[in-house]
Amino acid sequence: MQVKSRHHLRSDAVSDLEDVLEEQLGVSPEGDAYERVEFEDTDWEVVLIDGEPQVAEFGDDLFLTVRGANAYEPEKRLVTVDAGAVSFVSDGADVMRPGITEATADISPDDLVVIAEESHGKVLAVGRARVDGAEMAGNEGKVVDSLHHVGDELYEFTG
Repeated sequence: MQVKSRHHLRSDAVSDLEDVLEEQLGVSPEGDAYERVEFEDTDWEVVLIDGEPQVAEFGDDLFLTVRGANAYEPEKRLVTVDAGAVSFVSDGADVMRPGITEATADISPDDLVVIAEESHGKVLAVGRARVDGAEMAGNEGKVVDSLHHVGDELYEFTG
């Protein structure tokens, strides 16, 4: 991914970003330097916190990247999958009901969510929910559309 532009965020933009992440995910990033990076060949926009790509823009929403979610361990908007789903989710597959062991009740349709594996709690992907958190687990159907996962271009990007 070729960087198109890169600039430091003003203090009010940093405060707004921190407020959004606290409200959505219950996390409080604390960094000394916040930079916004735009790319030539993709719609991704990333916010580097102390040089690490920890926040990205998904549509019009700022949300943690997989790296950011693993750094801050969110407790809200969290979907947990079993061992059988790990390889699929890690490869960018959408999340199906049978693979879900748990989902937080604060999830609504169209919310961005963090997808973690149940054994160690490591985040594998970020996606967009199709249903409420209470309706996630079950026997059939796609419930989360994958947007970003371990090993994709965004994950591999280094500031």
